[in-house]
Amino acid sequence: MARKRHILVIRLSAMGDVAMVVPVLRALTAQHKHVRVTVVSRIFFKPFFNDIPRVNFFAAEPKGRHKGFLGLLKLYKELKVLHFTGVADLHNVIRSKVITKLFELKGKRVATVNKAREQRAALVRPENKVFEPLTPVIQRYADVFAALNLPIDLTAISFPEKEELSPDILANTGDKESNNWIGIAPFAKHRSKIYPTALMQQVITTLATNPNNKLFLFGAGRSEIQKLRRFSGNNDNVIVIAGKMNLKQELQLISNLDVMLSMDSGNAHIAAMYGVNVVTLWGATHPYAGFAPFNQPQENQLVADREKYPKLPTSVYGDKKVAGYEDAMLTIKPQKVVNTVNKYLK
Repeated sequence: MARKRHILVIRLSAMGDVAMVVPVLRALTAQHKHVRVTVVSRIFFKPFFNDIPRVNFFAAEPKGRHKGFLGLLKLYKELKVLHFTGVADLHNVIRSKVITKLFELKGKRVATVNKAREQRAALVRPENKVFEPLTPVIQRYADVFAALNLPIDLTAISFPEKEELSPDILANTGDKESNNWIGIAPFAKHRSKIYPTALMQQVITTLATNPNNKLFLFGAGRSEIQKLRRFSGNNDNVIVIAGKMNLKQELQLISNLDVMLSMDSGNAHIAAMYGVNVVTLWGATHPYAGFAPFNQPQENQLVADREKYPKLPTSVYGDKKVAGYEDAMLTIKPQKVVNTVNKYLK
């Protein structure tokens, strides 16, 4: 019988990166019954891990009691009493390195994700670009566990059943009945990753013309909610979810979608962790950097025209502005987006 093991998994942010940990842990716990896991991350992300067997959650407060070096020492002291046999650093930043090193000094086996920074730099540089797909981030996560002698087969993952919708959610969504449920998350952290407003409006309006479709618009904050309300217009089958549900409720709804349309952003990875069909739109970034949502076909990743904009991708995260590339996403035609979404509708 295999020796029982307790693995500390560190991934503090961001939303999409944390969501990509979920399918890896589903596979890990399913394929290694002797392993239990404690995830250390921000408390906001706890609902991601609620239903995974033998996975516990530890809330880190990098802006509170765990801030700075002394805060990291406090975090280490709080974690070490949980008696880990190994540490998987899926973040590979200074904070996670400090924690990992402290455990290593105590003789614990540790492994750290390879972020392939040189290859990513070669992919996004404007000249002498090496335009080749990099290893997906989720596979890089799996490689960390392989280094801990816990190999994972990501092709054998089982996704969870659709979550039962509670009455408070149904009060906003109505019963599904025979409707197609489409999630749309039209925002991202950086403008270069956001589909132009006029084109997104065309997509939403076109999808809403089908009375069998029900569209749910996701976002956060007052500004985004106002924009979503304009997107919805007077369509009874377009519902603004932003501001009406907490994260746990949104996750329940997302698990019941037929398809999620998203930018290169966290909502794509959240939908993918439930096995929901995901269509993504890519501007300054590109799936080749390794951030395509898990288990989704390549044809669902709609990218801007590289013949017209040969410097694409211009950055890994979309945080760099390149003159003349502001309108690259205009080359993704609304009808193509609609057609790709329609593949998953009755």
